[in-house]
Amino acid sequence: MGKIISNKEISPNVYLMKVGGNYKGDMGQFYMIRCDNFPLLSRPISIHNIEKDCISFLYEVKGQGTEILKNLKEDDKIILQGPYGNGFEKREGKIALIGGGMGIAPLFYTAKNLDNVDIYLGFSERSFLEKEYEGVCENLHIKIGGYITDMVDFDKYDYIYTCGPEKMMEKITEMGKDKVYVSVEKHMACGIGACLGCNCDTKNGNKKVCKDGPVFLGEDVYYE
Repeated sequence: MGKIISNKEISPNVYLMKVGGNYKGDMGQFYMIRCDNFPLLSRPISIHNIEKDCISFLYEVKGQGTEILKNLKEDDKIILQGPYGNGFEKREGKIALIGGGMGIAPLFYTAKNLDNVDIYLGFSERSFLEKEYEGVCENLHIKIGGYITDMVDFDKYDYIYTCGPEKMMEKITEMGKDKVYVSVEKHMACGIGACLGCNCDTKNGNKKVCKDGPVFLGEDVYYE
């Protein structure tokens, strides 16, 4: 049980929630989140940032569960279970982080934990958190509308980590081949592999996004 420090709307329907406490987590992992009297299943939300005394989650309001979350105020209590999943590995070399829409969420903490990254963020209508992302990398590239992939020189990088719409990640995999790792988002109920609600079809058979992922080698995934 954690206490909310802040829960602010930073762009229309996009909220940044900070919860006080000492939390652990690796790049690309997620927590299952719910509050008291929550009539719904917990919601999986990726780690946006971890600091000495708090953890942050960036989320979009798009259903009943996140509608409840957005109404939580400072000092309200919230239940966090995690961290769950296998996230991005810490690798040596030049790495591009490419996020589309809310797929930018896990890339902030990822950038904080890597030494040599460029960040590419694509938005459909408006950008947000530019200054924060500038603070964790030397080269931040923003694109509003169009395709963020148009800005990336794939030959420059040893690895590419990406999260966002599957069509975007599929295109990035086609262009970056075996150096692309994708963070897959699926609906899930438990976060620990019990409910089988987050299956992902891969070249190695059906995998559970919550337990086997959410990060997979891009070329292994059959995109929907």
